Amino acid sequence: MNVASVVLAVLLAVSFLALGTAKILALPKARQLAVESGFSTTAYQVIGVLEAAAAAGLLLGLAVPLLGALAGTGLMLLMSGALIIHLRHGDGPQKFAPATVLALLVAVYLTSHLAAA
Repeated sequence: MNVASVVLAVLLAVSFLALGTAKILALPKARQLAVESGFSTTAYQVIGVLEAAAAAGLLLGLAVPLLGALAGTGLMLLMSGALIIHLRHGDGPQKFAPATVLALLVAVYLTSHLAAA
């Protein structure tokens, strides 16, 4: 495992754990984003659980590379879905930029993680 994979795994895990926790706890900002995106709070909480699980998978992937690859793939699917939702709603760059940046970081993680395996 290379340094880039480890750094990205930890960075992404912290990011997605924070995002997922906000959704799971249905914090006011998360509830607002759920409504803006057309999701119920419960559906948004499910997305949060998936994000938190993927964060754990990234960290476990440091010891079991297959888990890291699966978690990264799941996050790429989640971020792809997020981008699709933003584009369907006609959101501008301010709204879809975070999902784009996270998707790019996940892509770099997957590339470096798979290259090191």
